Amino acid sequence: MTVRPFHLAFPVDDLTAARHFYRDVLGCGEGRSSDHWIDFDLYGHQIVAHLDPQASARRPHHNPVDGHDVPVPHFGVVLTMEAFQALAERLKVAGTRFVIEPHIRFAGQVGEQATMFFHDPAGNALEFKAFADDAMLFAH
Repeated sequence: MTVRPFHLAFPVDDLTAARHFYRDVLGCGEGRSSDHWIDFDLYGHQIVAHLDPQASARRPHHNPVDGHDVPVPHFGVVLTMEAFQALAERLKVAGTRFVIEPHIRFAGQVGEQATMFFHDPAGNALEFKAFADDAMLFAH
């Protein structure tokens, strides 16, 4: 099966801050834009930051996963281990405040993975993860 890019539209309360974060900090390519939205290339996937002045006013929710409080909702990409490590370093250099620091989750278990969580300037939670063995992505 060939994996196709996904599309995700999400709210932000400041397009300038979103542009800086997604383009300059995460390294996303920028596509089309208007006064109300910006397309970004997130590892080959189309994400669109849509202006919503109330975006950062939403109350966060968390669920416990492997001893951490995981923010819900969240989105991100499953990367290679090398790309995960490079992104984690890029985020650290940029001074990103992590909700959950880069670490190995479910160590020694089915589904072992590297993961990290952080927020964009509007409060949207992002998770990036990587598996040493991609066959573990849907293992149970």
